Amino acid sequence: MQFYGALVLLITLSAACGLKCYSCTGKGCTNSVDCPPLFDRCSSIEVNGVVTKSCMSSIACGDTPLSCCQTDLCNSAISTGSSVLLMMVSSALITLFL
Repeated sequence: MQFYGALVLLITLSAACGLKCYSCTGKGCTNSVDCPPLFDRCSSIEVNGVVTKSCMSSIACGDTPLSCCQTDLCNSAISTGSSVLLMMVSSALITLFL
C-alpha cells in the first residue's frame, strides 16, 4: 500500500512541474528551459534555413507554420529517451517482484 502512495506522489509531482522545452536559435540546440505558466506547448519553426525553438501558448499554435508539441523536450530532432518517472516505476516493479 505504501508503494501505491509513493507512486501517486511521484506522478503528482511530475505533473506539477512545468513543461520543459528547448529554447534556441540555430542548429545544435541543447539549452532547455522551464516554460512559464501560460506557455503549454514546445514549438519549433524554420524560416530561411534558421530553426528557432521555444515555449509557446497553445493559442499561438493554431493555424501557423509552427510545429507544436506538448511533452517535455519534444521540440528536439534528437530522441530524448524515457522519462525519469518511467524508469523509476519500472525499477520499483522489478524490485517488488524479484
